[in-house]
Amino acid sequence: MTELNSIVLAGGGTGGHIYPLLAFADCLRRHNPNIRITCLGTEKGLEGDLIPNAGYDLRMIPAHQLPRKINMDLLLTAPRMLKAMRATRAVMDEVEADAIVGFGGYVAVPAYLAAWRRKTPTVIFEFNDPPGIANKLGLKLTDDLALGFPHLPQVDPILAEGTITGVPLRPAISQLDRDAMRVRAREHFGLDPNATTLFVYGGSQGARSINQAISGAAPALTANGIQVLHIIGARRDEPVEVPSNLPLPYVTLPYLKEMELGYAAADMVVGRGGSMTVAEVTALGLPTVFVPMPWGNREQYRTAGPVVAAGGAIFCDDEDLSPNWVAEELVPLLIDRDKLQAMAHASAGFGRRDGDEALRQYTLKAINR
Repeated sequence: MTELNSIVLAGGGTGGHIYPLLAFADCLRRHNPNIRITCLGTEKGLEGDLIPNAGYDLRMIPAHQLPRKINMDLLLTAPRMLKAMRATRAVMDEVEADAIVGFGGYVAVPAYLAAWRRKTPTVIFEFNDPPGIANKLGLKLTDDLALGFPHLPQVDPILAEGTITGVPLRPAISQLDRDAMRVRAREHFGLDPNATTLFVYGGSQGARSINQAISGAAPALTANGIQVLHIIGARRDEPVEVPSNLPLPYVTLPYLKEMELGYAAADMVVGRGGSMTVAEVTALGLPTVFVPMPWGNREQYRTAGPVVAAGGAIFCDDEDLSPNWVAEELVPLLIDRDKLQAMAHASAGFGRRDGDEALRQYTLKAINR
């Protein structure tokens, strides 16, 4: 059996590519502290901060966004891709890579091409609906496809033969015992340890519609026995004003690194419908209100839709979210303990906590075929 001594992980640009990559890297290192892990990224993505801070070797590749229209950029794609592929091949040769696992993003395409030319086993991880263009191109070169969610084989023929592994999550989340941590987490934030708790967040930069609707409903929420932990995001020009003298705590924070504490404190979550959010709340069995981003190709509706269909969450369109909606629709749900319990059970039935281990096992099988 071929041992995995050196692996290259390709994925960058957004947190959706980087966070599962880092969780997978941590899993590999737990099993083999001496494994060589090399990550590929670009100068423009978040990986420049996230990956080195996590303790992993990051090599920058001159990758570029693939053009979606016929224009001058299309004419430049071939020489740019050749340059990026050669740079990637040089890294793979230097570290004597046994395999590559790609998580999507601009940097993944030259990595897939370099691995194909080098005859290096390649595994592609996909958890977006629809699948990203980089991974769709990569699947022309390899059949080894790991999928984050069980509905994905039905959404695109190119994903039909993929293997469901689940989404790699940080152990702080995947191993979280919410029952054991609930009181401690609430006390950490200065919350009432016994009150129903709504955990609200709209991404690292915050979501204006979510911030205004939930804070505007603070009197209605707290008057009905519901306290709030609200991560408002890093925007400093959009302050969230919360009334004073509320009957229960309403705690706001600009950012929360230890998301597991927020989840441990929560009875319900309000957030966007990105793939990582869906993976985390379902792994933990948390009832959720998904407020998908109102632009794009409705991918957040498609990603979170199966959870809603299973009964583990509800949708609220961004344009419908208001203090009125919170008071009339969300408050009755939060005070219905039986309904919350049923939603929690349905959410947990969709999620899984072993995505990192399952992806590792799948990768080992792929390189030993």
